[in-house]
Amino acid sequence: MILPPLAVGQRIDGFELEQHVHRGGMASLWRVSRPDLSFAAVMKVPSIQDDPTSIVGFEVEQMIMPLLSGPHVPRFVAAGGFEAQPYIVMEYIEGPSLRAKLDQAPLPAAEVAAIGTAVAEALHDLHQQHVIHLDLKPGNILLRPGGQMVLIDYGLARHEKLPDLLAEEFRLPLGTGPYISPEQVLRVRDDPRSDLFALGAVLYHLATGQRAFGTPTSVAGLRKRLYHAPAPPRAVNPDCPPWLQEVILHCLEPDPEQRYGSAAQVAFDLAQPRTVALTARSDLTGPAPLAEQLRRWLRSLGAVPERRNVSQQLMRAPIVLAAVDLSQEWEALADALRAAARRVLQSEPYARLACVSVLKTNRIGLDTPTDEAGRNLHVQRLVQLQHWARSLALPPNRVTYHVLEAPDPAVAIVDYARANRVDHIVIGSRASSGLRRYLGSVSTRVVAEAPCSVTVVKVPREETLGAAVSA
Repeated sequence: MILPPLAVGQRIDGFELEQHVHRGGMASLWRVSRPDLSFAAVMKVPSIQDDPTSIVGFEVEQMIMPLLSGPHVPRFVAAGGFEAQPYIVMEYIEGPSLRAKLDQAPLPAAEVAAIGTAVAEALHDLHQQHVIHLDLKPGNILLRPGGQMVLIDYGLARHEKLPDLLAEEFRLPLGTGPYISPEQVLRVRDDPRSDLFALGAVLYHLATGQRAFGTPTSVAGLRKRLYHAPAPPRAVNPDCPPWLQEVILHCLEPDPEQRYGSAAQVAFDLAQPRTVALTARSDLTGPAPLAEQLRRWLRSLGAVPERRNVSQQLMRAPIVLAAVDLSQEWEALADALRAAARRVLQSEPYARLACVSVLKTNRIGLDTPTDEAGRNLHVQRLVQLQHWARSLALPPNRVTYHVLEAPDPAVAIVDYARANRVDHIVIGSRASSGLRRYLGSVSTRVVAEAPCSVTVVKVPREETLGAAVSA
C-alpha cells in the first residue's frame, strides 16, 4: 500500500494540516485544526512499511484510544481507516517528553521520586481503565503544562476487554529493548506489572545516567534480564539513597510476583520515602552473588509466568487505610478495627496497609507539640499506632504508619485517601449521641466523601464486638 505524501494546507476529513511536527520510524505527526475543536490537535499518520507490526500496532491504537479518558492520556478526536488515509487525531500535548531529562541524569533523588510518583499515578489510572501500556519509555511520557504526566503511543498496548491482535499475529517479543519486561520476552502481554518493570528501568536511568540493561538488539540479549540483575543504582551513583534503590530494584525484580502489586503502591512509596521498608535490596553495592545468579538462571529455563489480567491484579493489590482512634477510652473499638483490618488483609494477599491516626489541632491559635511531661505528641501517637498494628504481624513492606495533624479528622482522612489512591478505608464509629448526630460523625462524613469503599466498625455500649457494615 503506497500513500501519497502529505503537505501543509491539505485537508483530510475536515482537518487542515498546519505543520509537520515529527517523523518517527512508525508514524509522522502533523498539527491540525478543525473549526469545531477548542483545543490544539495533532494527527498521527502511520508510516506504511514492509514491517506488518507497524500496521497491526496502528490498528490496536485505533481500537484503544477511543476508550481512554482522563488527564493522563491525550483526548481522542477521530480516526481514519486504511481504505483511504489512515490516521488518528488526538489532543496535542504542549509539554516536553521525559527523554529530555535523560541528558541531565543522574538527577537528584527528590526529583527522580517526584517524576516517578507522577508516572506511577498515570500508570495506575491507565490500569484502572483495563489497559497495559507495554511500551513505557521516556519518549512516551509527556508532561502537561499543568504538571500531570501523559502516556502516549498505544501501538503495543493491551486492553483486557479487546482482542490482542499483536499476540494473535506475531511470535516475537514486542517492546523497546532497554525497558521490556522479562514476561514480555516470554510473550506474556496481560500483566500490568510489566509496566512497573519498565517504570523501574526509567527510574534507574534517571537516578544513574545509565540504562539498567544496556540496549539489547536480539532475543538472546533480552532473555538475559530473566536471570541477570543490573548493577545496583548505588554502585553506579553513590548519591542514590538506599530508599530509592529499594524502590527501583523492587520494580526490576525478574519475577512479577516479587515486584510491587500495583502502580499505586509504587507511587505510595516514592511520595513518602521515610516509610519505605528497606530490605537487602537497599544494601546492594555490587553484583549479585554467583549462587543467586545461578538460581535465577535455573529458574529462567522453565519460566512460565502466571497469567493474570489487569483487573485481577489490581484486586489482589489494594491500598487499605485503617483510620485508628487511639484514645484509651476507645480500646474496644481499636480491637474491633484491628479484627476488621485483619479480615480484609487475609482476603487480599498483596494488600498494603496504611495505618493512619489524626492528631487534632486547633483551627485558631498555637498548638502545643508536647504533653505535660515534655513528650512529643506526634512521636507518642506514632508509637501507639505501631503498637496497635503489631499483632497483625505484617511484613515491613506491607504496612506503613502515618500521623496526620489537622483540625478536621474527616477531611484529613479523605484527603489522604484521595492523594494516595487508597482502595478501601476501615474506620471505627463511636456510640451515638445527640450532639454527634447533629454535627455529623467522622465516620459518616468519611463514608459520604471518600473516593473508595469504606468499612465502618461499631462497638455497642456494652463493648461487645459489633458487625462490620460496608458502604
